[in-house]
Amino acid sequence: MSDTKRQVYANHRRYIVRFHFVLFAIIVVNLVWAIVTLAKSFSLAGIHTLLGPTALLLLFLSTRSFATANQDRIIRLEMRLRLQQVLPPDLRGRINELPTSQLIALRFASDAEMPALVRRALDERPEPDAIKRAITQWQPDVHRV
Repeated sequence: MSDTKRQVYANHRRYIVRFHFVLFAIIVVNLVWAIVTLAKSFSLAGIHTLLGPTALLLLFLSTRSFATANQDRIIRLEMRLRLQQVLPPDLRGRINELPTSQLIALRFASDAEMPALVRRALDERPEPDAIKRAITQWQPDVHRV
């Protein structure tokens, strides 16, 4: 995402065209081709041909999940540190009650609106998407995977 484009809820998701669309499409086309070829003429060579694109698809999905899991751990740590600084004393003791999904959603909130959003998150347990939609002063995160 370009640093010149203002990040808001509507455009905060990040897609890397080469990875999410081109590479994925190439893998899927190869997988479908191998399945069709195997269906037309079942053989051990056809099974072997199917293994390549299947392995690539699993690798594609695993690579993405490894990167996002690591990113989520970093965001969780960063947000716990940030919340220690911006929350009033009555909420600081409850930071560990926030699930990772809510911490990830809260990272886009400004320091000024953080206490109210955290209180709502703890009391109402809204979905992460509802937390993001409630943010009025969006803080961009342009360094995510």
